[in-house]
Amino acid sequence: MRSSQLVRQSSRTASFFLAGGSGAALLTASAAPSPLYPVYQRLWGFSALTLTVIFAVYVFALMASLITVGSISDRVGRRPLAIGAMVLLAISMLLFVFAGSVGGLLAARIVQGIAVGAATGAISAMIIDLQPHARAGSMVSSAAPAIGMAVGAMAAGVLVDYAPWPRYLVYWLLAGLYLVLAILLARLPQEQRRSADGRSVFRALRPSVGLPAEIRAGFLAVVPAMAATWALGGLYLSLGTSIVARVLGVHSHAVAGLVLGAFFGSGAIGGALSGRLPERLRERVGLTGLGIGVLITLIAALLPSTPLYVLGSVVAGAGFGATFRAVIAEVAALTPALQRGRVFATMYLLSYTAFSVPALVAGLLTGVVGLRDTTIGYVALDALLVAAAMIISLVRARRAMRLAATAPAAIPGLAPCGRTTS
Repeated sequence: MRSSQLVRQSSRTASFFLAGGSGAALLTASAAPSPLYPVYQRLWGFSALTLTVIFAVYVFALMASLITVGSISDRVGRRPLAIGAMVLLAISMLLFVFAGSVGGLLAARIVQGIAVGAATGAISAMIIDLQPHARAGSMVSSAAPAIGMAVGAMAAGVLVDYAPWPRYLVYWLLAGLYLVLAILLARLPQEQRRSADGRSVFRALRPSVGLPAEIRAGFLAVVPAMAATWALGGLYLSLGTSIVARVLGVHSHAVAGLVLGAFFGSGAIGGALSGRLPERLRERVGLTGLGIGVLITLIAALLPSTPLYVLGSVVAGAGFGATFRAVIAEVAALTPALQRGRVFATMYLLSYTAFSVPALVAGLLTGVVGLRDTTIGYVALDALLVAAAMIISLVRARRAMRLAATAPAAIPGLAPCGRTTS
């Protein structure tokens, strides 16, 4: 009996790590094209605005898929949606391989966004379903996207500079990876799910976002922190490689990929390590790191200085990870269990809006004022968002302390834990 339990536990742990690896792989491809964008610009001569449009269509496709297709895993199961998304991602990688113009890149990014949006909820739920112990799922869910983007950016940058077939190899490798993951996911046991007919699946496809009235104030209070983190991530993924080349004067795809990897990799580490902090401090520590990193990045763009830019990327990335993990925890604590799907869809919709819209505006401004001034303005505005988020966090913490101090005295005869005094 004990032996069979060990086998089941081992199988469950392996399935959990497969789900976590699939979650990271989802986002690997989102960062992989970034070191190649300067190559495409030289080949086809498009502007910085076109570059940010290529980035933005991915995010818009992802958001549309997230709030529609992403919700049907409760009906049809996590596994079929995850397998389908992996196959679709492999197809998007082949579209990159055969892209011969901006139109080809746009098509590849749209298919990629649909696949990632469809699978994000399913794989996140799969990770929680299979977690071997409490908190393992939330830690892996928050770290996997950053790890995936870090690996994608670094691997693509190195392959472009040092491997054969620089425009194609990373996509062929990723296409193979996604097909292997699809096969492995197909071997997982089918999980329990609600009974589904065509009508219920169609209803699940209707967009479902919104906030219950009772959590609206608390949710809106963390929106500046959410916006500050994701807006900075959007800058790195859309214009990051151009900044390295044209503002810092470093014409190396490997270095550009390593800078992106430093930002997102430190985000994964920052998110994981922040779990050791007291809950009341996590958001403020994350915002402090984010603010310091943003200021270092701003100074690096003004000088310009590559070492300072790398340092700022690492510090800001750690703050990104810690802050967003705190936001996720706070939103989860605020939200009733039966409302979490809708509220988290709303949270990610706002996050991806902050991820894409400022980057799109930055691409437009680059043609007017230049990349250097656009970068400085973007980073300065992000610093203001961080400051606003920090002020709101401090005000809320002070208010909570006052309420905690006055609560026992507010109801005579009650002890702090709700027990009547004798």
